[in-house]
Amino acid sequence: LSVILPWRGRARMRHLMALTNVSARDRIWLYVSTVLFQWVLTIVIGWRAVARGFSLNELGVTGVRTPAILLLAVAGALLIGAAHWMNLRRMARSNHPAVERLRALGVRLFPRSAPELVFYTVLALTAALCEEFIFRGFVIAVLFRAGLSGLTVVLLSSLMFGVAHLYQGKGGSVGTGILGALFALTRIAYDSLFPVVVWHAVLDIVAGFAGTRFFGANSASSASGSDGTQS
Repeated sequence: LSVILPWRGRARMRHLMALTNVSARDRIWLYVSTVLFQWVLTIVIGWRAVARGFSLNELGVTGVRTPAILLLAVAGALLIGAAHWMNLRRMARSNHPAVERLRALGVRLFPRSAPELVFYTVLALTAALCEEFIFRGFVIAVLFRAGLSGLTVVLLSSLMFGVAHLYQGKGGSVGTGILGALFALTRIAYDSLFPVVVWHAVLDIVAGFAGTRFFGANSASSASGSDGTQS
């Protein structure tokens, strides 16, 4: 996981950034191929977990067992979604080089039409289900079975999660790792993947909508127009 996922992410990102023009078909194919890859990887990992004797409870696949878990999932989703939207809006107003890179990525990656948005949403839901099962379900279960302490499990699983997102750059990888620590703590505290799956899905869906609005083609055109007016 610590080798395959970062390598694949970097390769896909390098290819995407090298393209001067990305069509709707290119974006949809990127979404679909990523969905297929994540499900295949998750099915293989799930199969091996079952073969190794891991129970659903060990993997955190326990659903909504108490009202507290449902309340946590909904309240956390609202807070995380709002904070993520406001943070992306704030970043869009900056001229920092990292933001310019994100804008260049957004023009190529974020959906521009309703059909693309449908495929992107499927990708966001897939990432939430698959990545949480892999990193907060399987990885945490393996580390606990190895006899490691809770703190060590949180740190190692979050480190792996951050490394898997190195294609986002150093800042994005560190931020993802910190977020992974929060998710890991929640998963362990409530012994359930449900809240973190919901939070992950909301984060990615908000990123798609906000990214299209603040970092997509229209935003890039507006920025270019503003620069031209000022000059």
